[in-house]
Amino acid sequence: MKIDFHVHITPPDIIANWKKYAEKEPYFARLCNSRNNRFTAAEEIITALEGENALFERAVVFGFAFSDLGLCRYVNDYVIEKVRQYPKKLTGFCVVSPCGKAAKEIERCCGHGLTGVGELFPQGQGFDPANEKETALITDVCRGLDIPLILHANEPVGHLYPGKTDVTLKQLEIFVENNPEIKIVLAHWGGGLFFYETMGEIKEKFKNVYYDTAAAPFLYDERIYSIAKTMGLCEKILFGSDFPLLRHSRYITAIEKSGLSTEERQLILGGNAKKLLKI
Repeated sequence: MKIDFHVHITPPDIIANWKKYAEKEPYFARLCNSRNNRFTAAEEIITALEGENALFERAVVFGFAFSDLGLCRYVNDYVIEKVRQYPKKLTGFCVVSPCGKAAKEIERCCGHGLTGVGELFPQGQGFDPANEKETALITDVCRGLDIPLILHANEPVGHLYPGKTDVTLKQLEIFVENNPEIKIVLAHWGGGLFFYETMGEIKEKFKNVYYDTAAAPFLYDERIYSIAKTMGLCEKILFGSDFPLLRHSRYITAIEKSGLSTEERQLILGGNAKKLLKI
Protein backbone atom coordinates (compact mmCIF):
# COMPACT_ATOMS: atom_id res chain seq x y z
CA MET A 1 0.00 0.00 0.00
CA LYS A 2 1.30 3.46 -0.94
CA ILE A 3 0.56 6.09 1.70
CA ASP A 4 0.99 9.86 1.62
CA PHE A 5 1.78 10.78 5.22
CA HIS A 6 1.43 14.57 4.94
CA VAL A 7 -1.78 16.06 3.51
CA HIS A 8 -3.57 19.22 4.63
CA ILE A 9 -7.34 19.45 4.21
CA THR A 10 -9.39 22.54 5.01
CA PRO A 11 -13.09 23.05 5.73
CA PRO A 12 -14.87 24.82 2.85
CA ASP A 13 -15.84 27.73 5.11
CA ILE A 14 -12.19 28.50 5.89
CA ILE A 15 -11.26 28.16 2.22
CA ALA A 16 -13.96 30.65 1.25
CA ASN A 17 -13.28 33.08 4.11
CA TRP A 18 -9.59 32.59 4.89
CA LYS A 19 -8.93 36.33 5.22
CA LYS A 20 -11.34 36.48 8.16
CA TYR A 21 -9.47 33.72 9.96
CA ALA A 22 -6.09 35.15 9.04
CA GLU A 23 -6.85 38.40 10.87
CA LYS A 24 -6.25 36.74 14.24
CA GLU A 25 -3.78 34.06 13.17
CA PRO A 26 -0.48 35.63 11.99
CA TYR A 27 1.23 32.40 10.93
CA PHE A 28 -1.84 31.27 8.99
CA ALA A 29 -1.92 34.69 7.31
CA ARG A 30 1.75 34.43 6.45
CA LEU A 31 1.25 31.13 4.66
CA CYS A 32 -2.01 32.12 2.99
CA ASN A 33 -0.43 35.21 1.46
CA SER A 34 2.26 33.12 -0.23
CA ARG A 35 1.98 32.82 -3.99
CA ASN A 36 2.44 29.06 -3.58
CA ASN A 37 -0.40 28.62 -1.11
CA ARG A 38 -3.11 26.13 -1.99
CA PHE A 39 -6.23 25.01 -0.16
CA THR A 40 -8.05 21.75 -0.64
CA ALA A 41 -11.17 20.15 0.72
CA ALA A 42 -11.07 16.41 1.40
CA GLU A 43 -12.73 15.52 -1.89
CA GLU A 44 -9.73 16.73 -3.89
CA ILE A 45 -7.32 14.33 -2.21
CA ILE A 46 -9.90 11.55 -2.62
CA THR A 47 -9.94 12.28 -6.36
CA ALA A 48 -6.13 12.13 -6.40
CA LEU A 49 -6.21 8.77 -4.60
CA GLU A 50 -8.95 7.23 -6.75
CA GLY A 51 -8.21 8.71 -10.18
CA GLU A 52 -7.07 6.74 -13.19
CA ASN A 53 -3.49 7.92 -12.69
CA ALA A 54 -3.49 7.66 -8.89
CA LEU A 55 -0.03 7.10 -7.43
CA PHE A 56 -1.13 6.58 -3.80
CA GLU A 57 -3.90 4.64 -2.11
CA ARG A 58 -4.24 6.28 1.30
CA ALA A 59 -3.43 9.64 2.89
CA VAL A 60 -2.82 10.89 6.42
CA VAL A 61 -4.84 14.10 6.63
CA PHE A 62 -5.00 16.95 9.12
CA GLY A 63 -6.19 20.51 9.36
CA PHE A 64 -4.16 23.65 9.96
CA ALA A 65 -2.70 23.92 13.45
CA PHE A 66 -4.03 27.25 14.67
CA SER A 67 -3.02 29.07 17.84
CA ASP A 68 -6.69 29.18 18.85
CA LEU A 69 -7.74 25.78 20.21
CA GLY A 70 -11.33 26.52 19.18
CA LEU A 71 -10.24 26.74 15.55
CA CYS A 72 -8.21 23.57 15.97
CA ARG A 73 -11.35 21.84 17.23
CA TYR A 74 -13.27 23.16 14.21
CA VAL A 75 -10.80 21.69 11.69
CA ASN A 76 -10.54 18.49 13.72
CA ASP A 77 -14.30 18.03 13.43
CA TYR A 78 -13.94 18.34 9.66
CA VAL A 79 -11.18 15.71 9.61
CA ILE A 80 -13.28 13.38 11.79
CA GLU A 81 -16.22 13.77 9.41
CA LYS A 82 -14.15 13.02 6.32
CA VAL A 83 -12.31 10.05 7.82
CA ARG A 84 -15.70 8.55 8.64
CA GLN A 85 -16.87 9.26 5.11
CA TYR A 86 -13.78 7.79 3.44
CA PRO A 87 -12.39 5.19 5.90
CA LYS A 88 -10.60 3.18 3.24
CA LYS A 89 -8.72 6.21 1.93
CA LEU A 90 -8.09 8.58 4.83
CA THR A 91 -6.32 8.31 8.16
CA GLY A 92 -6.86 11.37 10.34
CA PHE A 93 -4.60 13.25 12.75
CA CYS A 94 -5.73 16.08 15.01
CA VAL A 95 -4.19 19.48 15.64
CA VAL A 96 -4.03 21.29 18.97
CA SER A 97 -2.31 24.26 20.52
CA PRO A 98 -0.36 23.72 23.77
CA CYS A 99 -2.84 24.82 26.43
CA GLY A 100 -4.65 23.35 29.40
CA LYS A 101 -7.40 21.78 27.27
CA ALA A 102 -5.11 20.25 24.63
CA ALA A 103 -5.09 16.79 26.21
CA LYS A 104 -8.89 16.62 26.32
CA GLU A 105 -9.08 17.62 22.66
CA ILE A 106 -6.61 14.92 21.65
CA GLU A 107 -8.53 12.34 23.68
CA ARG A 108 -11.81 13.50 22.11
CA CYS A 109 -10.41 13.19 18.60
CA CYS A 110 -8.92 9.77 19.22
CA GLY A 111 -12.27 8.69 20.61
CA HIS A 112 -13.73 9.66 17.22
CA GLY A 113 -11.21 7.66 15.22
CA LEU A 114 -8.22 9.94 14.72
CA THR A 115 -4.89 8.26 15.35
CA GLY A 116 -2.19 10.91 15.76
CA VAL A 117 -1.32 14.55 16.36
CA GLY A 118 0.09 17.06 13.91
CA GLU A 119 1.37 18.77 11.94
CA LEU A 120 2.10 21.25 14.75
CA PHE A 121 3.98 24.51 14.19
CA PRO A 122 6.17 25.47 17.17
CA GLN A 123 6.87 29.07 16.21
CA GLY A 124 3.61 29.52 14.36
CA GLN A 125 1.66 28.44 17.43
CA GLY A 126 3.95 30.19 19.88
CA PHE A 127 5.54 27.33 21.80
CA ASP A 128 9.12 26.24 22.35
CA PRO A 129 9.68 22.56 21.53
CA ALA A 130 12.61 22.52 23.94
CA ASN A 131 10.40 23.65 26.84
CA GLU A 132 9.31 20.40 28.46
CA LYS A 133 6.70 22.09 30.63
CA GLU A 134 4.95 23.59 27.58
CA THR A 135 5.11 20.51 25.38
CA ALA A 136 4.02 18.11 28.16
CA LEU A 137 0.49 19.44 27.64
CA ILE A 138 0.57 17.47 24.38
CA THR A 139 3.27 14.84 24.73
CA ASP A 140 1.92 13.28 27.93
CA VAL A 141 -1.32 12.30 26.24
CA CYS A 142 0.47 11.13 23.07
CA ARG A 143 2.57 8.87 25.26
CA GLY A 144 -0.46 7.56 27.12
CA LEU A 145 -2.42 6.84 23.94
CA ASP A 146 0.64 5.56 22.06
CA ILE A 147 0.04 7.80 19.05
CA PRO A 148 2.58 9.54 16.76
CA LEU A 149 3.15 13.29 16.62
CA ILE A 150 4.20 15.31 13.56
CA LEU A 151 6.24 18.44 14.22
CA HIS A 152 7.11 21.08 11.63
CA ALA A 153 10.82 21.52 11.01
CA ASN A 154 12.82 23.54 8.53
CA GLU A 155 16.43 23.83 7.50
CA PRO A 156 18.44 26.68 9.13
CA VAL A 157 20.21 27.69 5.92
CA GLY A 158 19.25 28.53 2.34
CA HIS A 159 16.51 30.66 0.88
CA LEU A 160 13.68 32.20 2.85
CA TYR A 161 10.05 31.24 2.27
CA PRO A 162 6.78 31.92 4.13
CA GLY A 163 6.79 28.70 6.18
CA LYS A 164 10.38 29.05 7.32
CA THR A 165 10.78 29.76 11.04
CA ASP A 166 13.58 30.39 13.52
CA VAL A 167 13.12 27.16 15.48
CA THR A 168 16.57 25.60 15.73
CA LEU A 169 17.74 22.05 15.24
CA LYS A 170 18.98 22.16 18.82
CA GLN A 171 15.45 22.86 20.07
CA LEU A 172 14.20 19.87 18.08
CA GLU A 173 17.00 17.70 19.46
CA ILE A 174 15.95 18.62 23.01
CA PHE A 175 12.31 17.85 22.17
CA VAL A 176 13.31 14.38 20.98
CA GLU A 177 15.56 13.87 24.01
CA ASN A 178 12.66 14.76 26.32
CA ASN A 179 10.26 12.34 24.62
CA PRO A 180 11.96 9.00 23.93
CA GLU A 181 8.72 7.03 24.29
CA ILE A 182 6.77 8.90 21.58
CA LYS A 183 6.94 8.17 17.86
CA ILE A 184 7.96 11.58 16.50
CA VAL A 185 7.75 12.56 12.83
CA LEU A 186 9.88 15.57 11.94
CA ALA A 187 8.33 17.04 8.81
CA HIS A 188 10.27 18.28 5.78
CA TRP A 189 13.23 15.92 6.29
CA GLY A 190 13.53 17.26 9.82
CA GLY A 191 15.00 20.49 8.50
CA GLY A 192 18.12 18.48 7.65
CA LEU A 193 18.41 17.15 11.18
CA PHE A 194 18.50 13.61 9.83
CA PHE A 195 22.03 14.30 8.47
CA TYR A 196 23.23 14.34 12.07
CA GLU A 197 22.30 10.72 12.56
CA THR A 198 25.84 10.08 11.33
CA MET A 199 26.73 11.12 14.90
CA GLY A 200 26.47 8.12 17.19
CA GLU A 201 24.88 10.07 20.03
CA ILE A 202 22.15 11.50 17.78
CA LYS A 203 21.44 8.13 16.15
CA GLU A 204 20.99 6.63 19.60
CA LYS A 205 18.69 9.39 20.86
CA PHE A 206 16.66 9.46 17.65
CA LYS A 207 15.59 5.81 17.59
CA ASN A 208 11.95 6.94 17.90
CA VAL A 209 12.18 9.59 15.16
CA TYR A 210 10.91 9.46 11.58
CA TYR A 211 11.28 12.05 8.82
CA ASP A 212 8.75 12.89 6.12
CA THR A 213 9.60 14.13 2.65
CA ALA A 214 7.06 16.98 2.49
CA ALA A 215 8.11 19.86 0.19
CA ALA A 216 11.31 18.05 -0.84
CA PRO A 217 11.16 19.25 -4.50
CA PHE A 218 11.39 22.86 -3.23
CA LEU A 219 14.48 22.08 -1.16
CA TYR A 220 16.56 19.10 -2.30
CA ASP A 221 17.47 17.16 -5.43
CA GLU A 222 17.17 13.39 -5.80
CA ARG A 223 20.44 12.77 -3.93
CA ILE A 224 18.58 13.28 -0.66
CA TYR A 225 17.13 9.76 -1.01
CA SER A 226 20.46 8.08 -1.80
CA ILE A 227 22.01 9.88 1.16
CA ALA A 228 19.27 8.50 3.43
CA LYS A 229 20.00 5.05 1.96
CA THR A 230 23.74 5.37 2.61
CA MET A 231 22.99 6.37 6.20
CA GLY A 232 20.78 3.31 6.69
CA LEU A 233 17.67 5.41 7.27
CA CYS A 234 15.27 4.05 4.66
CA GLU A 235 13.15 2.51 7.43
CA LYS A 236 12.68 5.97 8.99
CA ILE A 237 11.61 7.94 5.91
CA LEU A 238 7.91 8.53 5.25
CA PHE A 239 6.64 9.82 1.94
CA GLY A 240 4.74 13.05 2.48
CA SER A 241 3.67 15.36 -0.32
CA ASP A 242 2.42 18.44 1.55
CA PHE A 243 -0.60 18.16 -0.77
CA PRO A 244 -2.14 20.41 -2.06
CA LEU A 245 1.06 22.49 -2.06
CA LEU A 246 2.67 19.81 -4.24
CA ARG A 247 1.21 16.99 -6.28
CA HIS A 248 2.41 13.42 -6.00
CA SER A 249 3.89 13.42 -9.49
CA ARG A 250 6.42 16.11 -8.45
CA TYR A 251 8.21 13.51 -6.31
CA ILE A 252 8.19 10.35 -8.37
CA THR A 253 10.91 11.24 -10.89
CA ALA A 254 13.37 12.12 -8.13
CA ILE A 255 12.60 8.88 -6.29
CA GLU A 256 13.04 6.84 -9.49
CA LYS A 257 16.42 8.52 -10.12
CA SER A 258 17.56 8.07 -6.53
CA GLY A 259 19.14 4.64 -6.86
CA LEU A 260 16.83 3.12 -4.24
CA SER A 261 16.02 -0.54 -4.59
CA THR A 262 12.43 -1.67 -5.10
CA GLU A 263 12.26 -2.73 -1.46
CA GLU A 264 13.61 0.63 -0.25
CA ARG A 265 11.13 2.53 -2.38
CA GLN A 266 8.30 0.40 -0.98
CA LEU A 267 9.36 1.25 2.57
CA ILE A 268 9.42 4.99 1.92
CA LEU A 269 6.26 5.08 -0.20
CA GLY A 270 4.11 3.24 2.31
CA GLY A 271 5.70 0.37 4.19
CA ASN A 272 7.07 2.53 6.99
CA ALA A 273 3.81 4.46 7.31
CA LYS A 274 1.79 1.26 7.44
CA LYS A 275 3.91 0.00 10.32
CA LEU A 276 3.80 3.30 12.19
CA LEU A 277 0.03 3.61 11.77
CA LYS A 278 -0.52 -0.07 12.66
CA ILE A 279 -2.68 -0.75 9.61
